[in-house]
Amino acid sequence: MAEFQEGNSSAFSILYDSYVNILFNYGCKLTNDKELLKDCIHDVFVKIYMKRTELDSIENLKSYLFISLKNKLCDEMRKRVYMSDASIDEIEPVAFNDDVESRYMLIEKDQLQHSFLENLMCALSPRQREALTLYYIEERKYEDICTIMDLNYQSVRNLMHRGLTKLRELVK
Repeated sequence: MAEFQEGNSSAFSILYDSYVNILFNYGCKLTNDKELLKDCIHDVFVKIYMKRTELDSIENLKSYLFISLKNKLCDEMRKRVYMSDASIDEIEPVAFNDDVESRYMLIEKDQLQHSFLENLMCALSPRQREALTLYYIEERKYEDICTIMDLNYQSVRNLMHRGLTKLRELVK
């Protein structure tokens, strides 16, 4: 980190390589728009490169990157909704895919399970999905999730509980 802050481009490359896939996996749980996600990840890394001398106060770089990506995605989505001709009521969240039978015949078992889990996750609210992803996939602690999502501890616990309850209902 110190070498990166001094302007060492190979240190920046190592930093980028260490976190880009983690950020992409996290971002996939927040949006289905892969191109937007890639652009936002790129913007986050450009921002930290440009502000590298100001990064001394960051205690947990991974959390900082997660929060930065989430904020960037939210900003971009707000811009798109604001610039859209459709009213907010007309915009539908990603829906559970009912036409799975024909698709499942073409997919291998691992892909089938992954697709099934994605459909289940899409049935959750974005905040429930984010909390569960951070906890179970990114293996973050509740305190980190509180920081990343800018919520208090009990709110995160409630999101987790409601999300798991909804998943259990869908699986039945």
